Amino acid sequence: MAKKTKEKNNEPLEAKLWKAADTLRKNIDAAEYKHDVLGLIFLKYISDAFEKLYNELRKDPYADPEDKDEYLARNIFYIPKKARWKEIEKHTRSPEIGKYLDEAMDEIERENPPLRGVLPKVYVNYLTL
Repeated sequence: MAKKTKEKNNEPLEAKLWKAADTLRKNIDAAEYKHDVLGLIFLKYISDAFEKLYNELRKDPYADPEDKDEYLARNIFYIPKKARWKEIEKHTRSPEIGKYLDEAMDEIERENPPLRGVLPKVYVNYLTL
């Protein structure tokens, strides 16, 4: 029995997000649900692309991995530190995970003008642990 509890506590963030998505689905209309879930998937997708380039830039002695222009030059969205997936993961057990996700979406929009007003910021209303 303890083993099952341990496995559940160590489940990946993606599994936790899908469970949260199921919770969202119960509270909102299906037409709205898809936008909220797609927002989470988009956040993960752009975070992965950012992280890959970030790691490449760290290896280059002439590059600055925190320079926004490095990402713009490669058509990759710049992700501010607070909005990075690894930072969000730190808050997965927090009762305020919805707040962290909304703030991450705000930060990403602030740093990437094409995304302004596009990303969902509704997680604080639905994600409570």
